[in-house]
Amino acid sequence: MASEDLLINYLPILIFIVIAAGMSVVMILGSLLFGKQNPDPDKLAAYECGFDAFSDSRNKFDVRFYLVTLLFIIFDLEIAFLFPWAISLGEIGVFGFWSMIVFLTILTVGFIYEWKKGALDWE
Repeated sequence: MASEDLLINYLPILIFIVIAAGMSVVMILGSLLFGKQNPDPDKLAAYECGFDAFSDSRNKFDVRFYLVTLLFIIFDLEIAFLFPWAISLGEIGVFGFWSMIVFLTILTVGFIYEWKKGALDWE
């Protein structure tokens, strides 16, 4: 009897998963059936990386793409640490506050260093 009650508690989750999967399939199929499929050279052109992906792999590659990516990851991780810190700030107290200030200071110094070195400048 207890196991049946436990399984009944998971029924809303199962219903949610089934509805979400069904809606996903319907949206994908609807897009494939009713969407305009009109590829042109502009739509098929390379973006984000700045060069064609199907060319020779020995081409020179600008290292600034990597620097911008690393900066994005660093600041993305910063945001990932800021949300839990902000929620638990009342519990962790003054030590937690100053620990985050030190963390943010280190990231800010690194960002200023990258900026001064010209890693963010595009010619």
